[in-house]
Amino acid sequence: MATAPAPANLPLFYKDLLPLSSVDHADFHARSLDNADFLVNQHAVPLTSDEFVSACRHYPIVFSAGDNPVPLALMGLNEGVNTFVDDQGKLVNPVYVPAYIRRYPFLLARLQPDSDELSLCFDPTSGAVGKFDEGDAMFENGQPTAPVQAILEFCKMFEEAGQRTGAFMDELKKADLLMEGEVSIQQEGNDKPYVYRGFQMVDENKLRELRGDVLRKMMQNGILALIFAHLFSLQLMREVFAEQVKAGKVPEYQEVPTV
Repeated sequence: MATAPAPANLPLFYKDLLPLSSVDHADFHARSLDNADFLVNQHAVPLTSDEFVSACRHYPIVFSAGDNPVPLALMGLNEGVNTFVDDQGKLVNPVYVPAYIRRYPFLLARLQPDSDELSLCFDPTSGAVGKFDEGDAMFENGQPTAPVQAILEFCKMFEEAGQRTGAFMDELKKADLLMEGEVSIQQEGNDKPYVYRGFQMVDENKLRELRGDVLRKMMQNGILALIFAHLFSLQLMREVFAEQVKAGKVPEYQEVPTV
């Protein structure tokens, strides 16, 4: 499920980044896009812990492999397969859209390595920001417009959610609750099951064995609810698989690395 890094170590979806400037982009507008073609071949999208309760009704939530795992919403079980959008990048059915997707093409980035200051940047290749006649003006009299202020606030909230997600992941690792995940799905008519690996999940046996004081703390700080949202969401992997079967997007190979 892990996706190859973007060029120049850019985040997922972003092909380029420019800091938004009242001088260079004084006459730029931001417009809505009819589709999200960048999602068509993307099967896993980063998710913040703030979104678990909303996302668990629609997507399997897993954690990426490796020493620094991050939560992921699975939009498909195989590389290059997204069961939630059509070939043009339009949502097939109304579902919760992860904040990581809604943030694009903007994000807050640190322009100077030795500075903690974050600047609002955008992907100039997205087609959503440029010298258009339509859309919302980015600046007026050299000052950011209300839409830009709203975008900035959303990006700040996303960064704060990212920090809470990091703290959540630290707690999972501290309690040694993560294990290598494996899901086996038997398709009717096939002798062998499809086996998906390459991701991490919470080990329910270790969860049951936690000391009472640790469980109490997790219940009080909300972590236990997030863990259950993750565990309940795993049932949706079979539904996503069924959608892949319906679309004819299930590979012949039986054991498939997922994340």
